Amino acid sequence: MVLVVDNTVLNLAIPSLMRDLSATPADVQWIIDAYILAFAGLLLTAGSLSDRFGRRKVLLIGLVLFGLASLLATLAENPWQLIACRALMGVGGSLLMPSTLSLLFTVFPPQEQRKAMAGWSMVAMVGVIAGPAVGGVLLEHFWWGSIFLLNVPIALVAIIGAVALIPESRGPARAVDPGGAVLSMIGMTALVWAIISIPADGFGSAKVLVGLVAGVAGLIAFAWWERRSEHPMVPLALFEDRNFSGTSFSIVLLSFTAGGLLLALTQYLQFVLGYSPLKAGLALIPYAASAMLFNGLGATLGKKLADRTLIAVGLVVIAAGFGILTQVSTSSGYGLLIVGLLVMGIGGGLAGPAAYTLLMQSVPAEHRGVGSAMNDTVQQAGAALSVAVLGSVLAGAYSSSLPDSVPEAGRKSIADTLALGPDFVAAARSAFTDAMSIAMTAGLVGALAGAVVAAIALPRRRSTEEPSAPELAEVSAAEGDGRRDP
Repeated sequence: MVLVVDNTVLNLAIPSLMRDLSATPADVQWIIDAYILAFAGLLLTAGSLSDRFGRRKVLLIGLVLFGLASLLATLAENPWQLIACRALMGVGGSLLMPSTLSLLFTVFPPQEQRKAMAGWSMVAMVGVIAGPAVGGVLLEHFWWGSIFLLNVPIALVAIIGAVALIPESRGPARAVDPGGAVLSMIGMTALVWAIISIPADGFGSAKVLVGLVAGVAGLIAFAWWERRSEHPMVPLALFEDRNFSGTSFSIVLLSFTAGGLLLALTQYLQFVLGYSPLKAGLALIPYAASAMLFNGLGATLGKKLADRTLIAVGLVVIAAGFGILTQVSTSSGYGLLIVGLLVMGIGGGLAGPAAYTLLMQSVPAEHRGVGSAMNDTVQQAGAALSVAVLGSVLAGAYSSSLPDSVPEAGRKSIADTLALGPDFVAAARSAFTDAMSIAMTAGLVGALAGAVVAAIALPRRRSTEEPSAPELAEVSAAEGDGRRDP
């Protein structure tokens, strides 16, 4: 919840950061991306460490680090200080996030895991609702730093709850894999760096191409190392499981549909419709409420329908939502926008629990931390790809949609165009809605591609609800040595 609140509020604060910190569009991109780079680069290592040293312990360390970094962010006086704090928050997030799913799938028996997964998703949706609503109030009445101060009490409550309620669990004792950790960090960081550089530098730029080459080379070296290691950090045999590999690819495309969406919508609500930060935050509540409601329905249907069916149908519904959003204009107002978001919330609620449960149930119990980290990694890959692709499409289409009368200084973003004065307001709003329509079309294509992948790659049968032999052995061992409450 603390991570979701932070990321939703940050999107809402983009206009405030541009005004109060004199942040350029490139600075804003870095404020978002510094977190993604640190988070994605360290996830696999953090998941492996949680399996080795204790999932609750690593969760607590991550919460403490995330809370402290959030407190430091409130003191930032320029964009680069805030970027550094966001990177530190990404380190904390990478430690706490893999522990969440691995703890759920260790504490709850297999027959209850789908309900636990729905609960996990619903709490995230509470964060989606609370973040914009509370963040909007803070931005309306206080300075931008209050959105980071909001993280501190949430982190404190989470720390108290973790100590009081969560039993410790860990996988079988095994040696640490430093070689795998270094190679995974190099590969993932370079790859994500290349993807998030595409909007500003273009796919054919030297920065992007060097990042892609370094990332692919790093991940190939990581795979080579893991196959030869006596104690691999990531069991590569997981990818031979059709459930795991097919679901991972589906989750990438599911995350792609949502990653760049709020980046466009928060600007549309505030710059085009003229909403205040508070009103813009409240305007997104029906979307989160729709996803919450259908998360529960998705978990219930998962006991009767194949996961493949739920994931594919959910992605098709999301594509329909994108289709509605392609029709949003300067005159359509809020009504058409919220219809599209409600439809997308329904699709996400149907597809999400099925995808995440199927992936985690395909991971051996002793590797639950790494399995959770893999789930988070593919989500981050999809989100980063979405911000890169949809952000690049949005920026390029916006600039090309502006009339020639707009000077070069106002062509980079809608905020720059509006700053030129009232004579350019109509042109800026019209160009932005045209650009957003093109970006939503790209999201529609991504959602349909995800539905095709789910229909082809995933097996027909429902995922098993019965514990496997490794799970029974892990639970027995945990109970025997006191690592889990009886």
